[in-house]
Amino acid sequence: MDDYSKEIGDLQREVERLVEAEGDAQEIAELEMQIRVLKALYEQATTLFERGRDDPDLRRQLIIRGYGEWTLDNVYAFVFESAVDLPDAEPRAFVNHISHTDFASLLIAS
Repeated sequence: MDDYSKEIGDLQREVERLVEAEGDAQEIAELEMQIRVLKALYEQATTLFERGRDDPDLRRQLIIRGYGEWTLDNVYAFVFESAVDLPDAEPRAFVNHISHTDFASLLIAS
């Protein structure tokens, strides 16, 4: 289990604990949204990481952009920083933007 999966799992357990304890609904909603964002980022990063294993152009572009060698941490950093530059939107739309962005194309477009 990598650090990203662990963080998502920890947040999910915290939400479950808060729900069980009938915690603050706003806090629960915020944590649930954070989980959705992290899951979308993680899914995109792992998808791009797997794709790059067989694509030397993607690996080269990651290095050129200053993210370093082709590791999940470096690919995640690229996806995260690229997602921050996506159009501003309310949180649910932001998750949708992340999920529907072609990060491989963004990486190659540099």
